[in-house]
Amino acid sequence: MRKLTAGLFHSVDGIVEAPNLWQFDAFDAELGQLLGSVMGKVDTVLMGRVGYEEWAGFWPQSTQDGDFGNFINGVPKHVASRTLKGPLDWSNASLIEGELFDFVRALKAQEGGEISAMAGISLVRQLLFAGLLDELTLITHPVIAGTGRHLFEPGDPTTRLTLADSTITSKGNIVQTYRLRA
Repeated sequence: MRKLTAGLFHSVDGIVEAPNLWQFDAFDAELGQLLGSVMGKVDTVLMGRVGYEEWAGFWPQSTQDGDFGNFINGVPKHVASRTLKGPLDWSNASLIEGELFDFVRALKAQEGGEISAMAGISLVRQLLFAGLLDELTLITHPVIAGTGRHLFEPGDPTTRLTLADSTITSKGNIVQTYRLRA
């Protein structure tokens, strides 16, 4: 069974949307090593529609962060959307056909490396509450963003987690990895 993970940049006040607006200089060598390690394990990416549209408009033409750009442009990307129509323009991207959770269960049952949910706040929430997300990593930057979307919303079900790993980087980022509690 393949592992499904998600990692989100996170502000102290819980914002996960548009971290490029509030990360400032908090990204450090330790985070680079962490993300490099993740890219080395992941061979399939799940994306939400909004994240897909934003990233597809940026990464194929970007010369920034060549390591991540090469990774995300080359990896197979499965996009969850009720409104997009295929085929998708970004290389190795396809729409998820049928019911999301059935697709993810089937994908996890296939041979391969890790699957990562990226660029999809509501997608990560849905996968977590459906019990399909094996690990959730929150990379908390030492900043109050002040505005933007939170990962969790009022009315979400009470869900117990287990802290699987945590570390503090040299620039004060707290990297916390959680699993659903049995």
